[in-house]
Amino acid sequence: MPIVPPRPRFAAPPWPHDHPRRRELGRRLGPDHLARRIDRAVNRLDLTALRRRYRGVGADAYRPGLLLKAVLYEVRRGRPRPAQWHRDARESGPVRWLSRGSEPSRSCWYAFRDRLAPHLEDLNRQVLAIALERGLTAARRGALDGTPVAADASRRRLLDQAKLHERCAALDRAAGGAGAARPRWMAPTAEGRRRQRHRLRRAHERMGELQGRNAGKRASKRVAPGRVVVSPSDPEAAVGRDKEGVYRPLYNVQVVDDLDSALVLAYGVFAQPNDAGLLGPMARRLREVFGCPVGVLLADSAYAGGADLAAAEAARVVLYAPPPADGAKPSRQIPKREFVWLPAEQAYRCPAGHRLVYARSSRPKRSGTGAVGLHTYRCPPGHCQGCPLQRRCTPRPDKGRTVSRSEHEGLIEALRGRMASEEAKALYRLRRQTVELVNADWKEHRQLRRFSGRGLARARGQVGVMVLAQNLLALLAQEQRAEKSSATKLAEVAA
Repeated sequence: MPIVPPRPRFAAPPWPHDHPRRRELGRRLGPDHLARRIDRAVNRLDLTALRRRYRGVGADAYRPGLLLKAVLYEVRRGRPRPAQWHRDARESGPVRWLSRGSEPSRSCWYAFRDRLAPHLEDLNRQVLAIALERGLTAARRGALDGTPVAADASRRRLLDQAKLHERCAALDRAAGGAGAARPRWMAPTAEGRRRQRHRLRRAHERMGELQGRNAGKRASKRVAPGRVVVSPSDPEAAVGRDKEGVYRPLYNVQVVDDLDSALVLAYGVFAQPNDAGLLGPMARRLREVFGCPVGVLLADSAYAGGADLAAAEAARVVLYAPPPADGAKPSRQIPKREFVWLPAEQAYRCPAGHRLVYARSSRPKRSGTGAVGLHTYRCPPGHCQGCPLQRRCTPRPDKGRTVSRSEHEGLIEALRGRMASEEAKALYRLRRQTVELVNADWKEHRQLRRFSGRGLARARGQVGVMVLAQNLLALLAQEQRAEKSSATKLAEVAA
């Protein structure tokens, strides 16, 4: 006989819907109060998968729908920490109204945060499905942007490889009963030191990954092994500079905002300090949500590299972004943009009219560990030595001027041509009105300047809750506007 797991059991909330205390709190809330809007919105979600996360053992659990309402209300008010939820469940009237008098312990709120995190993508998918079904958005145009957010870790306690080995050895000696003096960083109890050893093992694994990645970079981008550092309290976090130029552990938050509504179409959190190479993963997330590609994406120049453009083409996405700058220095030589590519001849034509023919191919490494195909085209030295533009074109006319062309050069040229049109410029101006405002709102009003939990999973969970709260409220607002518009049209017809 197969073992049937026990069904989840949930306790009845202290207050029924018509409880006098709840009615009293409800009278203080206006008809369009944030708590009422969140209450209406969450009631439309299917929470079956979340309820199944409870194992049905021990004491009866608090109802997850009530806790979710309280969490969304708190996050929308800029209170992302479970410790704040615990306090407000006892002191905040709207939270008590939403949770119907439930007062979970502090540890219960932390456990609910971790239990909720894996289901947030599905809950956001439900909201977007409702918006598509109601015709509130076509989900065909989005604006992509990323922003670094500080991890829940100290920027002053980063460890290099030598220091990491030193601490591991010190903890091993302490576990063996060595009588050496305990350093200030070491926990005073055996249990505390056990937890420190666990975190340092994770940091050691992360250090191995970072050292391997550093060794795989090209020489000009590689740093000395002793300069590679990791956070012992949050090893998954990347280490880099945030928007204020502070060198610290951080995560990169990526958002795709809908151009035609206030909805967030997709989000992601990545353990890297910049946006390079993230267009492909975000395009795949959009396809997972909608089953088809979002046709147009607006982004900044960080997403306009050749590999990103290739990822956009593979995902059938038309990217609008400032094209990469020409690296040639006009003061030293004629820039590459003045050389004309001849597709039929697979050659370049220089400003003087000479042909630059194929010379060789290579696959140099990019700034990261990936490589890109590069083809070199050279002008015959005889043309360069007698050319009137020789002084401005090349310092070595005896070898001939060379121009390189990457395997993605055609995509970059197509982007330049696309962005030169007036239609593209008008479309790109919409980006500042959408995703830039979302990032500013989250940092200023939702307190997304530092994550409240350690690890990539908790960082994703915190962003997922913020996106769910925003999308639920945006869905309600759009439905209200659509109903008002329909009522106005009916009144005009009747008149």
